[in-house]
Amino acid sequence: MTNIFMAVFAYLIDKFFGEFPIKHPVEAMGEMITFFEERYYEDSVARGILLVLFITVSLFVASMAVYLYLDYLPTFLTAIISSVIASMFIAHNMLYNSVKDILSADDKKEALSMLVSRDVDKMSESDIYKASIETYAENLSDGVVAPILYLVLFGLPGIIVYKAINTMDSMVGYKNKKYANYGKAAAVLDDIVNYIPARLTAILIMIISKQTNFLAFYEDGAKHDSPNAGHPITAMALAIDVKLGGDAYYFGELKKKPFFGDGNEIITEQDVKNALNLGKITKL
Repeated sequence: MTNIFMAVFAYLIDKFFGEFPIKHPVEAMGEMITFFEERYYEDSVARGILLVLFITVSLFVASMAVYLYLDYLPTFLTAIISSVIASMFIAHNMLYNSVKDILSADDKKEALSMLVSRDVDKMSESDIYKASIETYAENLSDGVVAPILYLVLFGLPGIIVYKAINTMDSMVGYKNKKYANYGKAAAVLDDIVNYIPARLTAILIMIISKQTNFLAFYEDGAKHDSPNAGHPITAMALAIDVKLGGDAYYFGELKKKPFFGDGNEIITEQDVKNALNLGKITKL
């Protein structure tokens, strides 16, 4: 029950207060990853495994130390402090506002480029809105549902170690010349820990949007390169009746991508608002 309380309270803190004006712990995680890479990078899977062990073990030990220290306090006070810390690893407030701000930005392409890795220069307005919805749907899983799930299951150490894995993947989990080997362990581990949260997120979206078949997302979702990302994206496409996905440019190269959903191909500002409203309704 304590972990459930922490999860609810942490989400509410993020919802109403967002990011605190202090150095974000995820930024500190990124600095640890960079510290290891600058000193021990090698184009090998083995060296990437050492990175994963260094980061996860270090942060597990640190989080357990905090957990054990807080355990000396009264239970209620421990839960409150832990919830405040945990809220910094939940990103719905930031995610929601970042996507919403694209709609009112003077330069929508520049605003979008802060959220996605794909090239934005050649995007039409419909492409911008499509990418906005995709990143929102995908990040509902690894930015909201997954952290909360691991907080409920494993307490404060669970959410911290999960976020460390997710941060490693976002920094080194690329299939390019530099990271294909070095980042492989981080990418595989991220796929494993997000397997259930991605599907849970998709099911929640389908249920809240009152879809008749709440597993209808699975066929298209399985077409994505990622074993996880396609499921919440497809669920969102079905929920707001649009077609997401399709070819996109990354670092100057065209990447062939499947489609998700079978709704409207021209994505509008209203579709983005519908996706954002759905995210608020689900209380994700």
